[in-house]
Amino acid sequence: MNMRKYYHLLTLRRSKGLLMSHRSCVHQTSPVEIHHICHHHQPPPPPQPPSLFSSYGHISRNTYMSRNVIGSSNFLKSIHSTPNPKHYLSQVSTIHTSELPLYEDDSSRLDYSVTVKGREVISAAVTSANEHWLPLSNLDLLLPPIEVGVFFCYKKKNIDMSTQTVVDTVKKSLAGVLSTYYPLAGEIVQNSHGEPEVLCNNSGVEFVHAHADVELKDLDLYHPDYSVKGKLVPQINRGLLSVQVTELKCGSMIISCAFNHQLSDAYSIGMFIAAWAKYARLEKVSNIPSFRPSMFNPRHPPRYETTHDNLYIPITSLPPPSSFEEPLESRMYYVRTESIEHIQSEAKRSKFLSFTAYLWKLLADGSGNDVASTISRMGVVVNGRRFLTQVNEKSPSLFENHYGNTLSVPYGVAANSDLKAMQLHEVANVVHGFVAETTNEEHFRGLIDWVELHRPTQAVARIYFGHEKSEGRAVVVSCGRDLRINDMDFGWGKPEFGSFHVPWGSRTGYVATMPSASGNGDWVVYMHLNEKEFDVIEHMAPNVFTPLSISNLV
Repeated sequence: MNMRKYYHLLTLRRSKGLLMSHRSCVHQTSPVEIHHICHHHQPPPPPQPPSLFSSYGHISRNTYMSRNVIGSSNFLKSIHSTPNPKHYLSQVSTIHTSELPLYEDDSSRLDYSVTVKGREVISAAVTSANEHWLPLSNLDLLLPPIEVGVFFCYKKKNIDMSTQTVVDTVKKSLAGVLSTYYPLAGEIVQNSHGEPEVLCNNSGVEFVHAHADVELKDLDLYHPDYSVKGKLVPQINRGLLSVQVTELKCGSMIISCAFNHQLSDAYSIGMFIAAWAKYARLEKVSNIPSFRPSMFNPRHPPRYETTHDNLYIPITSLPPPSSFEEPLESRMYYVRTESIEHIQSEAKRSKFLSFTAYLWKLLADGSGNDVASTISRMGVVVNGRRFLTQVNEKSPSLFENHYGNTLSVPYGVAANSDLKAMQLHEVANVVHGFVAETTNEEHFRGLIDWVELHRPTQAVARIYFGHEKSEGRAVVVSCGRDLRINDMDFGWGKPEFGSFHVPWGSRTGYVATMPSASGNGDWVVYMHLNEKEFDVIEHMAPNVFTPLSISNLV
């Protein structure tokens, strides 16, 4: 499911006076026949640094206001389980050859064929004694049931990379790592309040083996809607995770996954895949994930600052669907370290915040004079793990190894005319300002309490849903440094390329920055914007944003 479908579902239910049912947002399991199987050139020269931008105007941001202290509490409980003796369970589909299902979006056109050679359901090799329910944390409850994809491209090497070896390695190691990351082998169900929880029942993960009639060098990574979406990254047809191995004509391999965002943020996904690769290499997994929603219990009494009301909105308060539905599309770019460092030298902030400020100013400089272009919003995804106090000083990794969502999405609002008049370092100061208001424990504890006081009503980040066209365009930028590409070695070397893939569907733009697999400081940038915004980026900053191609990478 993407954000557009989720939003329409929310507004439809609200218009009919219905409560939001998460069950309706979960893909139903397709019937399968079950069998039990026992298995104990050199890159192009860097461009010249771009010329960047040559008094603050009226800038609005989400600042802390007076504290609202409100009573009431509802504490979550920890869930513990005891593993059973090891076993390996596989459920094999009767489907052997078919075309991969496409997303319903018309933009998912085929320019090469993909054939499914097999489907299986892989369960954890070690299971808990009894199935049990794992409550989602209050921060998990802020995420809609959209899918977040990730894929890695492995060039054919002079080692054993036969299709059978790769498929067998991936399946066996997946069964192993699911024993540690056991909730991912479960499914989302509703509790008595209509809220989503994870049923840890080892129902398994769908595994797809596919063949793509294309060579790695011919993949159009610049247009992932056409080359990746619905082909190289699977959809979730059951549970919380789906995995696909795709063999290409040239012998290269692509390993991809789709995760339910309700349980998995980017940091968690990086943890899981790095541990999975270690299982494949028969190495010990040292960082054991923590599934303890009790670490995110609300305070007693719950309390929060009113700024949280500016950042999040109950679905019962969502504005009606807007008549403007600008089509958004995805593109991917390569940004060289020289450009990043040059931007940072002018913005005088971290590379990520400098890039975010640069993008905000760039889009403002290229904006027109119509009503929708007078104001713009820029949001940043903040990972709260390092800002939360440890529950036990003897266990400093409790939050570091927490599996689940620990995110907040602050944003700034500015008139585009003001952004045009400001120098880059001034825009960067604005970005730093609204981000800094969330980079502390009190913000995240307050957000947990805010959710508690609105339950069981579902809430979402306001920048994704809560604005009218007259309030201008919005873009959210996420740092994908947690995608540790060089750790994704399953036994045949690190990938030549790795990226997130998010079939977004929201009218809010989305940008994710990721390290290049080259390890030289270059970035891969995934963007989901409208055509006008892409025109601005490509005409005003062609020396910064190079359309992504395999030649950039291998």
